[in-house]
Amino acid sequence: MLNNNKFILNSILAFSIVSLSIAYFIQYVLDHKPCDLCLIERIPYIASIILIALIFIINKFEKLISSVVLLFFVFGTVVSIYHVGIEQGFFSESLLCNIRIGSKNLSTDDLLKQLQSSSVISCKDVSFRFLGLSLATINTVISVLISVIMVKVVKNYEQNK
Repeated sequence: MLNNNKFILNSILAFSIVSLSIAYFIQYVLDHKPCDLCLIERIPYIASIILIALIFIINKFEKLISSVVLLFFVFGTVVSIYHVGIEQGFFSESLLCNIRIGSKNLSTDDLLKQLQSSSVISCKDVSFRFLGLSLATINTVISVLISVIMVKVVKNYEQNK
């Protein structure tokens, strides 16, 4: 069973690398700017690359680290569902979708200028589709699948105590 977990974790690691490569290709080569939620949806993939690599490097705490990866993809699922809901008009955009604050403090005037500028990417506007689906929709399906797979991985560690 544990060899099966290694294979699954290697697959998720490779898939995360490919997924992020595709996201960056769409962003920088095809010039489709991501919204704030799109950027947040990348977090589970970045975290899985770091954490799964850590499993193979330290060869300890596999169940704990796998559980954290699971939590990241559950988080990704929730964010993706929210994003799809915004795209479909089920939810209104939050402040997070409308403002790129960054790490600096903005004055009221700066905030107003930023809200009026066209550089803000709306979370409800789909600028890129694949097979007719938005990337948020595709990410929702992938995040759910990886979450289910990670539940299996964590359960496999419990069975092999």
